[in-house]
Amino acid sequence: MDALILTVILTSVPLIFAATGELIAERSGVLNLGLEGMMLMGAVTAFAITSLLGNPYLGIFAAAGAGALTAAVFTIFTLGLATNQVATGLALTIFGTGLSGLVGAPFVGGTIDGLQPVLIPVLSDLPAFGGLLFQLDVLAYSAFLILGLVAWFLHKTRAGLVLRAVGNNHDSAHALGYSVLHVRCGAVIFGGLMAGLAGAYLPLVLIPHWSEGMTAGRGWIALALVVFASWMPSRILIGAFLFGGITIIQLVG
Repeated sequence: MDALILTVILTSVPLIFAATGELIAERSGVLNLGLEGMMLMGAVTAFAITSLLGNPYLGIFAAAGAGALTAAVFTIFTLGLATNQVATGLALTIFGTGLSGLVGAPFVGGTIDGLQPVLIPVLSDLPAFGGLLFQLDVLAYSAFLILGLVAWFLHKTRAGLVLRAVGNNHDSAHALGYSVLHVRCGAVIFGGLMAGLAGAYLPLVLIPHWSEGMTAGRGWIALALVVFASWMPSRILIGAFLFGGITIIQLVG
Protein backbone atom coordinates (compact mmCIF):
# COMPACT_ATOMS: atom_id res chain seq x y z
CA MET A 1 0.00 0.00 0.00
CA ASP A 2 2.83 2.41 0.88
CA ALA A 3 4.47 1.76 -2.48
CA LEU A 4 1.19 2.46 -4.26
CA ILE A 5 0.65 5.75 -2.41
CA LEU A 6 4.25 6.80 -3.11
CA THR A 7 3.77 6.04 -6.82
CA VAL A 8 0.63 8.18 -6.89
CA ILE A 9 2.52 11.06 -5.24
CA LEU A 10 5.41 10.83 -7.70
CA THR A 11 3.06 10.57 -10.68
CA SER A 12 1.27 13.74 -9.55
CA VAL A 13 4.46 15.86 -9.41
CA PRO A 14 4.64 16.71 -13.16
CA LEU A 15 0.96 17.66 -13.09
CA ILE A 16 1.53 19.96 -10.11
CA PHE A 17 4.42 21.72 -11.86
CA ALA A 18 2.63 22.18 -15.17
CA ALA A 19 -0.76 23.12 -13.68
CA THR A 20 0.79 25.64 -11.27
CA GLY A 21 2.56 27.41 -14.11
CA GLU A 22 -0.54 27.42 -16.29
CA LEU A 23 -2.58 28.74 -13.37
CA ILE A 24 -0.36 31.82 -13.17
CA ALA A 25 -0.56 32.34 -16.94
CA GLU A 26 -4.34 32.05 -17.00
CA ARG A 27 -4.70 34.31 -13.97
CA SER A 28 -2.96 36.97 -16.04
CA GLY A 29 -5.48 36.50 -18.83
CA VAL A 30 -3.47 34.28 -21.21
CA LEU A 31 -4.43 30.75 -22.27
CA ASN A 32 -1.41 28.72 -23.33
CA LEU A 33 -2.34 25.42 -24.96
CA GLY A 34 1.31 24.68 -25.65
CA LEU A 35 1.94 22.91 -22.34
CA GLU A 36 2.51 19.54 -23.96
CA GLY A 37 5.14 20.96 -26.30
CA MET A 38 6.93 22.84 -23.52
CA MET A 39 6.97 19.72 -21.33
CA LEU A 40 8.49 17.69 -24.15
CA MET A 41 11.19 20.32 -24.65
CA GLY A 42 11.95 20.19 -20.94
CA ALA A 43 12.05 16.39 -20.97
CA VAL A 44 14.42 16.04 -23.91
CA THR A 45 16.67 18.83 -22.63
CA ALA A 46 16.91 17.30 -19.17
CA PHE A 47 17.71 13.89 -20.59
CA ALA A 48 20.27 15.19 -23.10
CA ILE A 49 22.16 17.37 -20.60
CA THR A 50 22.15 14.67 -17.93
CA SER A 51 23.30 12.06 -20.45
CA LEU A 52 26.10 14.25 -21.80
CA LEU A 53 27.30 15.84 -18.54
CA GLY A 54 26.26 13.22 -16.01
CA ASN A 55 24.68 15.78 -13.68
CA PRO A 56 20.87 15.66 -13.27
CA TYR A 57 20.84 19.04 -11.49
CA LEU A 58 22.29 20.70 -14.57
CA GLY A 59 19.56 18.88 -16.49
CA ILE A 60 16.94 20.49 -14.24
CA PHE A 61 18.21 24.01 -14.88
CA ALA A 62 18.54 23.37 -18.61
CA ALA A 63 14.99 21.99 -18.78
CA ALA A 64 13.61 25.02 -16.95
CA GLY A 65 15.44 27.27 -19.41
CA ALA A 66 14.13 25.31 -22.40
CA GLY A 67 10.56 25.59 -21.14
CA ALA A 68 10.92 29.32 -20.48
CA LEU A 69 12.50 29.90 -23.90
CA THR A 70 9.68 28.02 -25.63
CA ALA A 71 7.14 30.09 -23.69
CA ALA A 72 8.97 33.25 -24.73
CA VAL A 73 8.34 32.29 -28.36
CA PHE A 74 4.65 32.02 -27.49
CA THR A 75 4.66 35.51 -25.95
CA ILE A 76 6.32 37.01 -29.03
CA PHE A 77 3.51 35.78 -31.24
CA THR A 78 0.48 36.18 -28.96
CA LEU A 79 1.42 39.29 -26.98
CA GLY A 80 3.79 40.94 -29.42
CA LEU A 81 2.13 40.15 -32.74
CA ALA A 82 -1.41 39.62 -31.36
CA THR A 83 -1.91 36.21 -32.93
CA ASN A 84 -4.71 33.94 -31.76
CA GLN A 85 -3.79 32.31 -28.46
CA VAL A 86 -5.52 29.00 -29.14
CA ALA A 87 -4.01 28.55 -32.61
CA THR A 88 -0.55 29.61 -31.42
CA GLY A 89 -0.70 27.26 -28.44
CA LEU A 90 -1.63 24.32 -30.63
CA ALA A 91 1.16 25.24 -33.04
CA LEU A 92 3.58 25.37 -30.09
CA THR A 93 2.59 21.85 -29.07
CA ILE A 94 3.18 20.59 -32.61
CA PHE A 95 6.50 22.45 -32.75
CA GLY A 96 7.65 21.10 -29.37
CA THR A 97 6.65 17.57 -30.28
CA GLY A 98 8.55 17.65 -33.55
CA LEU A 99 11.66 19.41 -32.26
CA SER A 100 11.94 17.23 -29.17
CA GLY A 101 11.72 14.14 -31.37
CA LEU A 102 14.48 15.48 -33.60
CA VAL A 103 16.76 16.47 -30.71
CA GLY A 104 16.10 13.26 -28.83
CA ALA A 105 16.66 10.90 -31.77
CA PRO A 106 20.35 10.21 -30.87
CA PHE A 107 19.37 9.39 -27.28
CA VAL A 108 16.69 6.79 -27.99
CA GLY A 109 17.54 3.59 -26.13
CA GLY A 110 19.90 5.30 -23.70
CA THR A 111 19.47 5.49 -19.93
CA ILE A 112 20.59 7.95 -17.27
CA ASP A 113 21.09 8.06 -13.53
CA GLY A 114 18.36 10.41 -12.37
CA LEU A 115 17.56 12.09 -9.09
CA GLN A 116 17.88 10.15 -5.86
CA PRO A 117 15.57 10.50 -2.85
CA VAL A 118 16.59 13.09 -0.27
CA LEU A 119 15.91 11.94 3.27
CA ILE A 120 14.95 14.66 5.75
CA PRO A 121 16.51 13.82 9.13
CA VAL A 122 14.11 12.82 11.90
CA LEU A 123 11.01 13.44 9.74
CA SER A 124 11.84 10.58 7.36
CA ASP A 125 11.92 8.18 10.34
CA LEU A 126 8.41 9.04 11.51
CA PRO A 127 5.99 6.10 11.46
CA ALA A 128 3.23 5.83 8.88
CA PHE A 129 3.83 8.84 6.59
CA GLY A 130 7.50 9.58 7.27
CA GLY A 131 8.72 7.27 4.53
CA LEU A 132 6.11 8.61 2.10
CA LEU A 133 6.38 12.35 2.55
CA PHE A 134 9.97 12.93 3.64
CA GLN A 135 11.97 10.58 1.41
CA LEU A 136 11.23 12.21 -1.93
CA ASP A 137 13.54 13.76 -4.51
CA VAL A 138 14.40 17.45 -4.67
CA LEU A 139 12.01 18.17 -7.55
CA ALA A 140 9.07 16.62 -5.70
CA TYR A 141 9.76 18.75 -2.64
CA SER A 142 10.08 21.78 -4.91
CA ALA A 143 6.72 21.12 -6.57
CA PHE A 144 4.83 21.20 -3.26
CA LEU A 145 6.83 24.19 -2.03
CA ILE A 146 6.26 26.22 -5.21
CA LEU A 147 2.54 25.44 -5.14
CA GLY A 148 2.35 26.80 -1.59
CA LEU A 149 4.35 29.89 -2.54
CA VAL A 150 2.08 30.54 -5.53
CA ALA A 151 -0.99 30.37 -3.27
CA TRP A 152 0.64 32.87 -0.90
CA PHE A 153 1.73 35.08 -3.80
CA LEU A 154 -1.72 35.26 -5.37
CA HIS A 155 -3.67 36.02 -2.22
CA LYS A 156 -1.24 37.69 0.16
CA THR A 157 0.98 39.97 -1.93
CA ARG A 158 0.49 43.18 -3.87
CA ALA A 159 2.12 41.64 -6.94
CA GLY A 160 -0.39 38.82 -6.85
CA LEU A 161 -3.21 41.34 -6.64
CA VAL A 162 -1.82 43.13 -9.70
CA LEU A 163 -1.59 39.82 -11.60
CA ARG A 164 -5.22 39.00 -10.82
CA ALA A 165 -6.28 42.53 -11.72
CA VAL A 166 -4.60 42.24 -15.11
CA GLY A 167 -6.42 38.97 -15.74
CA ASN A 168 -9.81 40.18 -14.53
CA ASN A 169 -9.84 43.63 -16.13
CA HIS A 170 -6.75 44.61 -18.05
CA ASP A 171 -8.16 48.01 -19.02
CA SER A 172 -8.57 49.03 -15.39
CA ALA A 173 -5.11 47.70 -14.51
CA HIS A 174 -3.61 49.69 -17.39
CA ALA A 175 -5.47 52.81 -16.25
CA LEU A 176 -3.87 52.40 -12.81
CA GLY A 177 -0.42 52.45 -14.40
CA TYR A 178 0.42 48.75 -14.53
CA SER A 179 2.03 47.30 -17.65
CA VAL A 180 -0.34 44.59 -18.84
CA LEU A 181 2.17 43.39 -21.42
CA HIS A 182 5.00 42.97 -18.91
CA VAL A 183 2.82 41.22 -16.36
CA ARG A 184 1.47 38.77 -18.92
CA CYS A 185 4.90 38.10 -20.42
CA GLY A 186 6.30 37.32 -16.97
CA ALA A 187 3.36 35.06 -16.14
CA VAL A 188 3.60 33.07 -19.39
CA ILE A 189 7.37 32.65 -19.13
CA PHE A 190 6.97 31.44 -15.54
CA GLY A 191 4.41 28.97 -16.83
CA GLY A 192 6.91 27.76 -19.43
CA LEU A 193 9.62 27.37 -16.79
CA MET A 194 7.28 25.24 -14.70
CA ALA A 195 6.31 23.16 -17.74
CA GLY A 196 10.00 22.57 -18.39
CA LEU A 197 10.43 21.28 -14.82
CA ALA A 198 7.37 19.08 -15.28
CA GLY A 199 8.92 17.57 -18.38
CA ALA A 200 12.29 17.13 -16.66
CA TYR A 201 10.68 15.06 -13.93
CA LEU A 202 9.75 12.31 -16.37
CA PRO A 203 13.26 11.17 -17.43
CA LEU A 204 14.96 12.19 -14.19
CA VAL A 205 12.61 10.32 -11.85
CA LEU A 206 9.72 8.42 -13.41
CA ILE A 207 11.16 7.00 -16.65
CA PRO A 208 15.00 6.99 -16.84
CA HIS A 209 15.15 6.95 -20.63
CA TRP A 210 14.03 9.07 -23.57
CA SER A 211 11.23 8.15 -25.91
CA GLU A 212 9.42 10.39 -28.36
CA GLY A 213 6.16 11.75 -26.94
CA MET A 214 6.97 10.50 -23.44
CA THR A 215 4.71 13.10 -21.81
CA ALA A 216 1.77 10.99 -23.05
CA GLY A 217 -0.79 13.78 -22.82
CA ARG A 218 0.15 15.03 -19.37
CA GLY A 219 0.20 18.61 -20.68
CA TRP A 220 -3.45 18.33 -21.67
CA ILE A 221 -4.29 16.79 -18.30
CA ALA A 222 -2.60 19.74 -16.58
CA LEU A 223 -4.72 22.15 -18.63
CA ALA A 224 -7.86 20.30 -17.55
CA LEU A 225 -6.59 20.26 -13.98
CA VAL A 226 -6.46 24.07 -13.85
CA VAL A 227 -10.11 24.25 -14.84
CA PHE A 228 -10.98 21.40 -12.47
CA ALA A 229 -9.31 23.35 -9.66
CA SER A 230 -11.32 26.50 -10.50
CA TRP A 231 -8.00 28.39 -10.74
CA MET A 232 -7.34 27.80 -7.01
CA PRO A 233 -3.87 26.48 -6.02
CA SER A 234 -5.17 24.38 -3.12
CA ARG A 235 -7.43 22.39 -5.42
CA ILE A 236 -4.58 21.70 -7.84
CA LEU A 237 -2.99 19.46 -5.23
CA ILE A 238 -6.21 17.47 -4.79
CA GLY A 239 -6.76 17.21 -8.54
CA ALA A 240 -3.15 16.15 -9.20
CA PHE A 241 -3.45 13.29 -6.69
CA LEU A 242 -6.77 12.29 -8.24
CA PHE A 243 -5.43 12.24 -11.80
CA GLY A 244 -2.24 10.54 -10.61
CA GLY A 245 -4.26 7.85 -8.90
CA ILE A 246 -6.40 7.28 -11.99
CA THR A 247 -3.23 6.94 -14.10
CA ILE A 248 -1.83 4.29 -11.76
CA ILE A 249 -5.13 2.38 -11.69
CA GLN A 250 -5.13 2.30 -15.50
CA LEU A 251 -1.56 0.97 -15.56
CA VAL A 252 -2.27 -1.65 -12.91
CA GLY A 253 -5.52 -2.65 -14.58
